[in-house]
Amino acid sequence: MTTPQPDPWAKQPDPNAAAGQPAGEPAGQPSGAQQPYGAQYGAQQPYAGAPQGAPAGYAQPAAPLRPDDEKTWAIVAHLLPLVGVGFIAPLVIWLVFRGRGPFLEHHAKESLNFQLTLLIAYVVGGILSVIGIGVLIILAVWVVQLVFGILAAVATSRWEWYRYPVNIRMVN
Repeated sequence: MTTPQPDPWAKQPDPNAAAGQPAGEPAGQPSGAQQPYGAQYGAQQPYAGAPQGAPAGYAQPAAPLRPDDEKTWAIVAHLLPLVGVGFIAPLVIWLVFRGRGPFLEHHAKESLNFQLTLLIAYVVGGILSVIGIGVLIILAVWVVQLVFGILAAVATSRWEWYRYPVNIRMVN
């Protein structure tokens, strides 16, 4: 004699009914709560190294920089464009260290804005070099970049909040 097999199409009892949850919702969630995108029901567990109090999958904000490190990176943000890196160095410094110190963030944004302003001036000089005056513009922009970059680095080394006198502030 064979044992009767359960009907796979029969309605199964809901395990959440005992917990007071509506049918079809994961246990442990309030009624009507949405799962985050891509989350599987009940499968989201924090990894073993997650700090206490942090949501699963999210890193804690980075710790603020020490004052001497903040000053050093601010000086580097003003000096690296002088060796031909242009606006890339202050952009990377601002993106990497954003939120880790107001002094560094200010100087990285100032340097980035100044380098973008100089880039516009170099493009204008390059276009006007067809009629000859562009060469003088490019030379003048190079001198301005050198002088103001050094002035900014010196002011930063003295813990001064330096602002370039000729600057279009595109990044706030």
